[in-house]
Amino acid sequence: MKVAIIVLNWNSEKYVGECLESLRKLDTSNIELKKIVVDNASTDGSVSYLQKNFSDFDLIINKENLGYAEGNNVGIRVAQEWGAEWIWIVNPDIQVSKDSLIQLIKLGHFHPKAGIVGSKVYYTSGFESHPNRYTKSDLGKVIWYAGGKMDWANVFSVHLGLDEVNTGKYDQEARTDFVTGASMFLRSATLTRIGLLDRKYFLYFEENDLCQRTRQTSWELWYAPASVVWHANAQATIRGSGLVDYYTTRNRMLFGMRWAPLRARVALIRESVRLLFSGREWQKKGIVDYYLRRFNKGSYVN
Repeated sequence: MKVAIIVLNWNSEKYVGECLESLRKLDTSNIELKKIVVDNASTDGSVSYLQKNFSDFDLIINKENLGYAEGNNVGIRVAQEWGAEWIWIVNPDIQVSKDSLIQLIKLGHFHPKAGIVGSKVYYTSGFESHPNRYTKSDLGKVIWYAGGKMDWANVFSVHLGLDEVNTGKYDQEARTDFVTGASMFLRSATLTRIGLLDRKYFLYFEENDLCQRTRQTSWELWYAPASVVWHANAQATIRGSGLVDYYTTRNRMLFGMRWAPLRARVALIRESVRLLFSGREWQKKGIVDYYLRRFNKGSYVN
C-alpha cells in the first residue's frame, strides 16, 4: 500500500522537529511511504533547519504563504501524482504513536466506505487548556478530540471527550460528523470524487468543509481510537489574536451559509450585523470581507 504523509510547515522551527522525529519512528510494515513537508514561505529559519536535519522528507518550498488549505493541497497533488492510496495530513504540532498509521489503515480496510479517518488526539503534556484540573499522572491522557458532533444550530463543531481524562469511554470505532485537520487520513479516491481543500478558507473550517462534502457522497467519516497522537495545541496561532478573530469569523459565515440549516443561516446573518457594530476590530473586518466575497487570504496582514 502506498501512503503519503504531509506536514505543512509555517514558521514552526521550534516544534516541527518533534513531529517529524515521531513520524520517523512509525511502524511502516508493508507500507510504501512518502514523507512530504510543505513549507509555506517561512521566515524563521525553518527551511534551513529542515534541509539540514530531515533530508529523508521531500521538502516543497512555496514562494508565498498559501494558507492551510492550499498549502496542504500542494502536497496532496504531489502525493496523488506519486500514486498514494491514502494521504495523511499531520499538523506540525502533532506527535504520533508508533502504530498510529497502521491503526488508521486497519480501520480503512475494515470499513471500505471510510473516506476520511481521524485519530484519537490527546493534548501534549503541558498544553492542556485547563492544566490545573489534572494530576501529574493524568498528563498525556487528556483528550482533545475523540470524534466530533456538529452543533448546527450554532454552527460550531464539538470535540467529543474534550478536556476529559481518558477512561476508555471513547475507545470504540465510530462514525463521526467531522474529522479534525490535526490528524486527517484521506482516501485518495474520495478526494478524486469531491476535490481538494477549498482555498477560499485559507485557514480554519476548510477541513470541516471537506468533511461535509464527503458526507454528501457515499463515503463516510470515521474515528479510529486505536490511532493515538498528541497535540501541542495552538502553537501556530495565538488564542484571541487578530488572526484567529478574522479567519474564524469570516469562515464561520462561509461554512455556515453553505452547510447549516435555514434557521441557523438566518441567525448567522443577524449575528454578523451585531459584529459589524460591536465586534472586535478583526471580527468586523472578517464580516466585511465575507460580504464583499474577499476570500483566500483576504484582508488580514500577518
